[in-house]
Amino acid sequence: MPRRTPPVVLMAALTASAVALSGCGEGAASSTTTPLVDHGTVRIAESSETPSFDPYSTFGASQAHYAYDSLVHPAPDGTLVSGLAASWQATATTAAFTLRPDITCSDGTPLTASAVARALTYAGDPANQLAGARTVLPSVPFTASADDADATVSVTAAAPFPFLTRTVGLLPIVCPAGLDRPRSLDRATHGTGPYVLTRYTPGGPYEFTVRDGYSWGPAGATTAEPGLPARIVLSVVPQASTAANLLLTGGVEIAHVSGPDRARLTGHGLAVTDVPTVVGLTFFNQRPGRPLADPVLRRAMVSALDRRGLANVAVGGSGRPAADFGAEGSLCHADLADAHLPTQDAARALRAGGWTRSADGRLTKDGRPLRLRLITSPDLGPTLPSVAELMARDWTALGADVELVTESLPALVNAMYRSADFDVVVGSTPGFALPVGFVPFFSGPAPARGLNFAAVSNPEYDALVARALRTTDTAGCDIWNRAAAALFRSAAALPIAEGRSGVYGHRTTFATTFGGRLVPTSIRLHR
Repeated sequence: MPRRTPPVVLMAALTASAVALSGCGEGAASSTTTPLVDHGTVRIAESSETPSFDPYSTFGASQAHYAYDSLVHPAPDGTLVSGLAASWQATATTAAFTLRPDITCSDGTPLTASAVARALTYAGDPANQLAGARTVLPSVPFTASADDADATVSVTAAAPFPFLTRTVGLLPIVCPAGLDRPRSLDRATHGTGPYVLTRYTPGGPYEFTVRDGYSWGPAGATTAEPGLPARIVLSVVPQASTAANLLLTGGVEIAHVSGPDRARLTGHGLAVTDVPTVVGLTFFNQRPGRPLADPVLRRAMVSALDRRGLANVAVGGSGRPAADFGAEGSLCHADLADAHLPTQDAARALRAGGWTRSADGRLTKDGRPLRLRLITSPDLGPTLPSVAELMARDWTALGADVELVTESLPALVNAMYRSADFDVVVGSTPGFALPVGFVPFFSGPAPARGLNFAAVSNPEYDALVARALRTTDTAGCDIWNRAAAALFRSAAALPIAEGRSGVYGHRTTFATTFGGRLVPTSIRLHR
């Protein structure tokens, strides 16, 4: 059974913090041909400050890859490569990792299998309430054990979970010095990674310094490579327009930019990697007593929407309707929406379902008008209110009475997870690279016992998920896709548009993994 997750973690998941921690899907490598600069400094623009660098906290998890290693690493093509572990094997309930020799923590102490097992146990203990770790670890309880003589770490899950390697294997490993003093992790790093945090300033900047002798990075990457920066400085730049200006003027070397500012960066010789996203995942409240608990009405409402028009509004231009609930490059991603979403004549389906239009054009059934409360928040994406407005227009033309509400993010969270006072919510897609990440949002109990805030109930989905959980890694993709197709057919949710953002480099080359996460050992500074 999935663990309970506090609202702050829910919103972290809904606004894609989990993406940065998931090790699946396609990435990319930037390119430039100018000579390399040895022992230089690379400045990176970050959109928000990092109040804690604890890799198991909500905020520190996004920066953990500079100072902490995991047992395995995601490669840009979505495969897994060696990290702290030289080899590994897994079933649906167990995983075993054999450590590379000669790994040391940043304080110089050797890393043992027992130390790794201790970190896994600490991060997975629900009593510790480690929000950042929960976005990585499996949703079932597990135990970790070690054999120091054989340098092996073993993990056993309490129930089948097909992605143990891509969850447990991707957790940042904190060394014993950090676990002995957990509070020190806010302002200091205790890991085996290629960099060490050497300067912390409230609100930024934050400075990392390279480690000498490091040779156990992704697929054996080292810090002795020419062009690898000696220092990485993270500066807080909240506005995408400011980050774009700094890239163009050389004020920073790397920044993640989305929205219309991307157009200004074209043609200036910047390196870039594309980051696929999904804009505007929409849920329909299926709780008893809400009108959209009726699957006939739900399917008719989805059929009435102009999906191409919604996609154009969502991306602010020529948009493409989303193909799946997750972004392109996520594990098991497939072109499912067009083949399985309802496309019936909405007015005819409503008449067959007992709805009639009154003299004033309003839809009624059993004397009651169709009223829908449609909510969204610009905090989850600047185009989402416009997407909701177009939805409301389509449904009003059909005869529905739509109350369009634009909320602050806290009010939206309250409506989703506490009051349940909504019929449709247009939010940001959960940024899950693994299909199992969506399961608690589409099944199981509603808040406060679970995450199924729209009270989705789909027996076909549940049965297929139960089968998929007994498979290992990508072997179950066909089953996962059949489960997602069942959700589309029932109009349980609607992803609006395929989106794109980019990671840009000035005088730098680098590789990224799913979600645009930089691979630190891939960064090279050029003249």
